[in-house]
Order: sequence, then C-alpha cells, then structure tokens
Amino acid sequence: MIKGKCIAIITAAGNGSRMETNICKQFLDLKQKPILAHTIEKFESCDIIDEVVLGIKEDYRQHVEQNIIKKYGYKKIRAITQGGTTRQDTVHKALEELPGDCDIVLIHDGVRPFISVEDIEKVVEVTTQKNAAVLAVPVKETIKQIEDGAVKATLDRSKLYTIQTPQCFKPDILLRAYEKAIKENIVSTDDAALVECLGEKVYIVEGSYKNIKITTPEDMVYARHLIEESLAGGRWQQ
Repeated sequence: MIKGKCIAIITAAGNGSRMETNICKQFLDLKQKPILAHTIEKFESCDIIDEVVLGIKEDYRQHVEQNIIKKYGYKKIRAITQGGTTRQDTVHKALEELPGDCDIVLIHDGVRPFISVEDIEKVVEVTTQKNAAVLAVPVKETIKQIEDGAVKATLDRSKLYTIQTPQCFKPDILLRAYEKAIKENIVSTDDAALVECLGEKVYIVEGSYKNIKITTPEDMVYARHLIEESLAGGRWQQ
C-alpha cells in the first residue's frame, strides 16, 4: 500500500543537440502539444503524485510558466528550479525543493511522455518496500563488450536491462548519494548509479518498451506513431 507524500522531479534542461533542430527537444510539438506538457500530464493525472518540481534552463522559465503550466492548467507544480550543465546538476538543484515530509522522490526525464500512470504506481509501490527502484526493460539485442576495437566478451543478455525513468527513492538515500557524489567527485547520468555507490540495492521494476526517451529525429517518428496508435485505441489523454 502506497502511503506518504510523493514528489516527482522532471528534468527538462537538455539542449537536444542530437535532435538536429533549433528548438529544445522538450518543447517540440507532439500532436499539437509540447513533449514536456505530455510528460507533466502523466504525473498530474497520477493520484499518488502530490507535487512536481521542474528542472529547466533559466532562459526558458517564462516560456514554461506561460505556455505550458498556465496554458494547460497544471496544479501540481511545486517549483521550477534552474537546470544545470549536466542532468546530475539539474537533479541536485531540484532536490533542494523537497519538503521535509517527502516520503518518496521520483526522477523522470521530461522527454519520456509515454510513461504510464500504472508504471509510475508500480515503481513507487516497490520503493515503499525496498527503498530504491527503477523502471527497466530486458535487453533485446546481443551485447558485446569491446576493447581496442575488438570484441572482448559477449555478455549474458538474460542478466541485462535497459534502464528507464522514473527512478524512485526514499529521499534520505538519494540525498546521501548526492552528498557522496559531490564529496568524491562522482559523475553519472543515472541517479540509481549514485545510490549504488552507497552500497544500497536498487530494484528493477519491469516497464514498457514504449516508454522511450525522445532524443533523435527517429524517436520523433516513432513517438508520432505511438500517439496515433493510442488515439485509435482511445488510450491517449489529450
């Protein structure tokens, strides 16, 4: 049973250089609505999420306030924090906005709009019992470890997962992980990796292959397909 206050941090401070566009990827339109707006809506509509903290570049604060939050009437936004030069910097700044009565904190990519409410609830449920959990999907392809341009080893695919977000933690564990990272100059693009450096176990919650991170033009093509598929089935919230 899920109890306590749940705060979601949505990171949306990237520049999106791989998208090959002058518009930051989180602000690109997907079915006449910015990707970031689609992502926020999933947490707005999830009953167990109490508040949301957005981490964005300061230059886009007014744009987000007027053209996303106000325009679509989002009510759960607790704060907008200044995004850093790295994802780790952005999350660290957002953590300063956590209230003292926060029981669960989730970190989610602003460009993963296909996260389901059901998967948000699943990862929070596991975290209430296990302290740290992440969404992930089994690797489909054979993975080889390379050294000096040659294959060093073929890894056991049955033990490999592709990690997604939300990544979900008890706040004290995540805060300790960030304190250690700062003290020891540990850098990672993955919050769970910082928690692992504490010696804490992070549990896998199997998610969906549709929970893609929109990063490249090819991802946008697939994202449009996913929305059309969901609309046809009456499953997409506009």
